[in-house]
Amino acid sequence: MNLLITRHDKIGDFITMLPVCKVLKEQTDHKIVMLVSKVNVALAKELEFIDDVIEYTDDSKALIQTIKSYNFDVSISGYIDTTLGKVLFKSRILKRIAPATKIAQIFFNKRVKQRRSEVKKREFEYNLDLLKAFDENLILNFKRPLLNYAPMRSQAGAWERDNFIIFHTGFGGSSDGNLTLDDYLKLAKKASEQTEVVFSFGPDDDVSKAYIKENLDFEATIRDNFKSLLDFTHFIATSKLFISTSTGPMHLAGMTNTPTLSFFGDNLFASAKRWGTISDETRQHNFTVGVNYGVGVYEAIEEKLMEIINEQ
Repeated sequence: MNLLITRHDKIGDFITMLPVCKVLKEQTDHKIVMLVSKVNVALAKELEFIDDVIEYTDDSKALIQTIKSYNFDVSISGYIDTTLGKVLFKSRILKRIAPATKIAQIFFNKRVKQRRSEVKKREFEYNLDLLKAFDENLILNFKRPLLNYAPMRSQAGAWERDNFIIFHTGFGGSSDGNLTLDDYLKLAKKASEQTEVVFSFGPDDDVSKAYIKENLDFEATIRDNFKSLLDFTHFIATSKLFISTSTGPMHLAGMTNTPTLSFFGDNLFASAKRWGTISDETRQHNFTVGVNYGVGVYEAIEEKLMEIINEQ
């Protein structure tokens, strides 16, 4: 059977759909194809539990023809919109599974009521629940890490020592909780007393990168020259801790089971209860950071950071 798994939005959202593919690959003999946005194509192609990847494009006519060529029996979609719904409907996929949400649900013939806005579980768990509409006998557990980091360590070059911590200051689309840049600097300076510190930046982080560089008064490395999302993922996987707000790179860390120290907004939708990573829970250290957080919040974060460093 050919199965199409779709998640055509951002990096972190895409990663929350990967456990669905992992469960299917571990427990069935079906061919697993994933439809993803352009930014996630290269990474998706590296995952051994995905057999093929289709890039989501705005050219609906061409996309429909591509999807039709696979003769899919079933599609499972973690996030839907009207355009995706029309594409899958016109692709003549017989069984189209999706959450019962938005007007786009009319294009799907197996709708699952989940009420994700109530945040009774994490995003990846809601995605896994869709599998019950496909095969109620599936066990919704999967082996971690989703992307094995052991080979990456042998390719890490100068970073193979696994004795550095990454600070990533950028904001994610669903996050409204983060430390100030001054507190990132303060936290990193404290960590630098015992370990190597790296600040990582993506292509949209010019403002925060300039501020960190200008105010850096301790030994730390700036890394912004990643060749690709996969290259960045490899780098994260060689670190001993990844510190950031709730953003795509945090989920990359979770995918490789890299320990995380993460900051989340103080509303339920932006919380760790919804957007916690797919890593083992023992490797997650999550904090709620409100817009006007106080010194007590910072002190608790610093205390946890030093505890993690001293344990390793």
